[in-house]
Amino acid sequence: MNLPNTLTILRILAVPAIVALLIVGGDTARWTALILFALAAFTDYLDGYLARAMSAQTGLGRLLDPIADKVLVGAVLLMLAGTGAISGLALIPATLILCREFVVTGLREFMAEHGTTLHVTVLAKWKTLVQMVALAVLILGEAGPEAIPVREIGVLGLWLAALLTVITGYDYVAASVRQLASGNPLPRGGPGS
Repeated sequence: MNLPNTLTILRILAVPAIVALLIVGGDTARWTALILFALAAFTDYLDGYLARAMSAQTGLGRLLDPIADKVLVGAVLLMLAGTGAISGLALIPATLILCREFVVTGLREFMAEHGTTLHVTVLAKWKTLVQMVALAVLILGEAGPEAIPVREIGVLGLWLAALLTVITGYDYVAASVRQLASGNPLPRGGPGS
């Protein structure tokens, strides 16, 4: 166990608290959920940075980090849909984001079994940033300033995140197909780093 892995585990442990706060509702609960979500989202950046800076990358970290990301985003999207913070057409980008996460995760596992790693692209990092900001705004929702159309801003951000989700998802699928079709046999073995 090291600091980056501890941060990843804390991100996972924050999810039930965020969900509970969204169920409770009210301004104080929403602000608290927003703060917890922002801290959890920041650990997504921080744990990877620290793992590289401290040369503390581990198999456990490579396993838990993407799981923590998917659990955080998936739980928040489901709670926002369940509480009505996103509804109607806004459920489309939420569904696209969830589907892309499953597809890319499965694709990463498949390629790892063949000794190939799908590296995170710069655009995928931007997608994550836009997605986290949109979710944070939607968590705040009605607790935000009345003069600002918080929900509308959050939904617009969700649509932008979904657009980036589709583009980056396509990029990952295309890169995988190119690798598989390249004629270079993929070695059997463990996941890449």
